[in-house]
Amino acid sequence: MPRAKRSLTDADYERLAELRYGLRVFTHWSAEQARRAGITPTQHQLLLAVRASRTPRGATISDVAEVLLIRHHSAVGLVDRAQDAGLITRERDPEQQSVVHLQLTDQGESVLTALSEDHLRELTQLAPTMQALFGALSDTEAAGLMLLRQ
Repeated sequence: MPRAKRSLTDADYERLAELRYGLRVFTHWSAEQARRAGITPTQHQLLLAVRASRTPRGATISDVAEVLLIRHHSAVGLVDRAQDAGLITRERDPEQQSVVHLQLTDQGESVLTALSEDHLRELTQLAPTMQALFGALSDTEAAGLMLLRQ
């Protein structure tokens, strides 16, 4: 069944703008925290992707490229630089030599832990604002569904 179109209101645009602004503020803050920790924002994202991987042997370069929304060759360069910085190690898959698994070094784990603690604190402070925005968006969607039912 096709969705009924509803007119966007000024409030819809305001909520979307507030949400995008909040995301940009958090992303900017996050980048600054990474730099203060002595790594690039992209290295921070890499460390988080490697640590969050549920792959038993560790994330692969392809996994990292997918999660970070970058091309494979860009992920290889990022991994090279992170390995040179002592943040991660590589290990070839014994069953599939073309696959490389990534693990955090003790240094990488330490940097990521400190950054993650800071990020979780910041997100806790932002949560009420973001929940209010998402709630307002949900209310807008619910109102749209009511229009469909009429």
